[in-house]
Amino acid sequence: MTSPSHSPDPGVPAPASVPVPRPRTRLSARVWATLLVVGLTGQVAWAVENMYLNVYLYQTVTSDPTATATMVAASAVTATVAAALLGTASDRWGRRRELIAIGYLLWGLSTAAFGVVGVDALARLVGPVSAVGATVAAIVVLDCVMSFLGAGANDAAFSAWVTDVTDPTNRGRVDATLAVLPLVAMLVVFGALDGLTRSGRWSLFFGIVGATTSIVGTASWFLVREAPSHAPRGADTEKRRREGPDGTAGYLRSLVALLRPAEVRANPGLYWALLVWCVLGTAAQVFLPYLIIYIQYYLRIDGYAVVLGIVLTVASALSVAGGRVIDRVGKLRAQVPAVVLFAAGLGLTFLARSTVTVVLAGILMIAAMMLSTATTSAIVRDHTPADRAGTLQGLRMVAATLVPMVVGPYIGAAVIVGSQATYVELGRVRQVPTPSIFLVAALIAALALIPIALLRRSDARMMETREADIP
Repeated sequence: MTSPSHSPDPGVPAPASVPVPRPRTRLSARVWATLLVVGLTGQVAWAVENMYLNVYLYQTVTSDPTATATMVAASAVTATVAAALLGTASDRWGRRRELIAIGYLLWGLSTAAFGVVGVDALARLVGPVSAVGATVAAIVVLDCVMSFLGAGANDAAFSAWVTDVTDPTNRGRVDATLAVLPLVAMLVVFGALDGLTRSGRWSLFFGIVGATTSIVGTASWFLVREAPSHAPRGADTEKRRREGPDGTAGYLRSLVALLRPAEVRANPGLYWALLVWCVLGTAAQVFLPYLIIYIQYYLRIDGYAVVLGIVLTVASALSVAGGRVIDRVGKLRAQVPAVVLFAAGLGLTFLARSTVTVVLAGILMIAAMMLSTATTSAIVRDHTPADRAGTLQGLRMVAATLVPMVVGPYIGAAVIVGSQATYVELGRVRQVPTPSIFLVAALIAALALIPIALLRRSDARMMETREADIP
């Protein structure tokens, strides 16, 4: 954890300083087990929401990419609100475990509920003419419920807990591992459950994922232990609940504290890092919601699960290995190469057509995307003000989820519609994603180099100021 310096405003929490090199802190086996089990299960649920729910909508309801973009955007808004509200609440209560355990339990139940929503079921209620629109609306609403529960449990409470139990000496490795979990989650889903979706057994698919998430939620009650520096004790617990960790009165004031101009001035590196994350996330969301559809329907690769399995396996191994490098060479030094490789991988994917070239380009693209995200996430943790790990999750969700998932899919949808690529299936004309989404994503990813430069300059100035203050 970083040590705060004095804030220029007595009403503003002290800023996190630029991390000072220190001997690496080893995490316990229990912490690693919790990171992997709870983290992986959450990512399996998110993989279903972020990718397979799009496929479900595309295959069973409508091929209109705008419907997919609307669903993704509504989910992102809901998830951001949840992370902000529940992240701040976890800071004030001094507890993360309850939000993780109960949240995962309900998250699983809402995931399983997708299995009962379909055009045929709603056609009996609203008639065949309105069935498609009603189904889209029902899926969007249920997706928002699922996203609220998932974001509160995973993106708010669990992510804040990770910040609590780590420090600048081990966050590169931890965040690189966490960045790999979405890839591992997709491998799990592809390997164990993809056959259910290909045979149209969606109810069983959603039921299995939902039940697993709920079971792990129950188990997390026994796995998660509050960090000693965060767990409340005695009278301090009542003070947190009454006033909040920064000593200011009122939950709403705590909720918006990180948006105050004085806070921005006190922690410039934090906000530049969040902007980097926002740009990278937007680039990813231009193509990710349409990736499986692109491989299956544009490239006509029937074994898309095998292709993605190879890509994700190799990219995961590279990302884990890269985490050690990040801790060794430094996060800022690793950030630029990772972003450049991400943009290059997107460019190569734009050109790739054969199965072999798609696999090779995909490995570079996904591995570099994970490493660039891991370095940026670790930098954000390093710059998190003391006692603000939960409150920060709302702001992090704005940068990493809300803006990317609102802006990115609509950019992708506009590119797809503009390309006018279609095919006919069972007498219906369907739109299909084209390689242009990867080219546009590469251009957006390259823009991240601008806030990275400003982040490096900000941290350099803070180090100079610190050295000047030393007598």
